Amino acid sequence: MNKKRTSAELQRPDLATYRGQDKFPIVVLLDNVRSLSNVGSIFRTSDAFKVEKVILCGITGQPPHREIQRTALGATESVAWKHCSDAGEEVGRLKGLGYRIFSLEQCEAHVAPHEVKVTSRDKVCLILGNEVEGVDQRLVDLSDEVIEIPQSGTKHSLNVTVAAGIALWELYKKFGE
Repeated sequence: MNKKRTSAELQRPDLATYRGQDKFPIVVLLDNVRSLSNVGSIFRTSDAFKVEKVILCGITGQPPHREIQRTALGATESVAWKHCSDAGEEVGRLKGLGYRIFSLEQCEAHVAPHEVKVTSRDKVCLILGNEVEGVDQRLVDLSDEVIEIPQSGTKHSLNVTVAAGIALWELYKKFGE
């Protein structure tokens, strides 16, 4: 029989310890993500993969909010975050700090998540867009690369939280190697 591990056996750090740990140099930028549940889920995934910061742009909801907290399960306390009104300005600022900019979108020129080339010296910004419109074209234009998740079904997109989880897992593996 395969026994589930208890919370104690998982040895997860407490909030103060987690905040003091080094994070992977990954910033997640949410541009006009309208669902508060999606925002909370992305915070929770960012906590799991030790993301440096979440940047909330445009109409993206901000903590504290009951709907965000419901899916974040406290991750808004463990993951650093900030809000900015203009995603383009923020991307320009991050580029100036040496971040490589990746949009998660369906574009003509793209790489699959497992094909992204990053090293431990890289700093990465992953842009996630609106649930209906995707990543704004001006942000795609500012990107160094576009990551596209291969899909074979009749629906031509994944929920933003699922797509974020796939892309962040691939980045996490690369930084953890």
